[in-house]
Amino acid sequence: MRMRNRRLGLGIGLVLAVGIACVATVAPAAFGKKGPGGTMTKAGDGRVSLRRLQGVNFIGNCRFSHRAPDDPIVSPEKPGASHDHSFVGNRTTNAFSTLDSLLGGRTTCRRSGETAAYWMPTLYVDGSAVAPTEATIYYRRRTLKSVTAPPAGFKMIAGDSMASAPQGQGVTFWNCGLAVNLPASSAPPACPAGRGSALRLHVTFPSCWNGVSLDSPNHKQHVAYPMNGRCPSGYDVAIPQISLIYRYPVTGSHGFALASGSVYSAHADFFNAWDQNALAGLVDSCLNGLRHCGARGS
Repeated sequence: MRMRNRRLGLGIGLVLAVGIACVATVAPAAFGKKGPGGTMTKAGDGRVSLRRLQGVNFIGNCRFSHRAPDDPIVSPEKPGASHDHSFVGNRTTNAFSTLDSLLGGRTTCRRSGETAAYWMPTLYVDGSAVAPTEATIYYRRRTLKSVTAPPAGFKMIAGDSMASAPQGQGVTFWNCGLAVNLPASSAPPACPAGRGSALRLHVTFPSCWNGVSLDSPNHKQHVAYPMNGRCPSGYDVAIPQISLIYRYPVTGSHGFALASGSVYSAHADFFNAWDQNALAGLVDSCLNGLRHCGARGS
């Protein structure tokens, strides 16, 4: 009897040991795994790391369209009421622009569906207005949660048109392009002559939205910037982060100013008049698909 109990105990111990070994073997697959960047993710929950989001984007390329002292967001239906702006994207943008009028307009962008309107204050070089040759517009994913295309008619402004001191490079900065080994700066640098070198102004928009308002009284209160890949409370809808980059045919040292004031007063406006199906498709396939689509991806 004593021998029989001993054998029974050995058998139970063997079963428990095998069971523990099996659980240890299957646990990583069943309960989680190391995601890109070292983030622990649950199987199938769709979470990603900030490192995984690097390079997730699609890009717009838009030529300069026109200049005008109009602003359909800040001063709608008041032509000439604004400082001078340089417009890219929709060719018809003016003080009277509406969603319907923009949707009926043509675009300077390579994608025919990118009929959105973008604008910045006009640059003055040694007292003369200089138009950008083109704009590059990055649509990036900066949040761990999936992003939603901003709705048709959505408007927002990034940057401070009244700024007289640097705003912070998370919002705006100047540089000479990636081909030039000069750091980003709060004021226009003296870009060296040479291939790939030209003055550039960058403005980055918020990418968190309150999910309700297409606009707000100061055109900023309905949006916010994310922190560490997460949207702040009250701004729970993640949208693409838009970075608008104007390229100017300017090198060397000059006297610079913006139509809004000092070189620190950089800001930009976005009026969403995309073909909404085209925009939603790019957001889903590229940003939520965690892909770099570049300028031609879909």
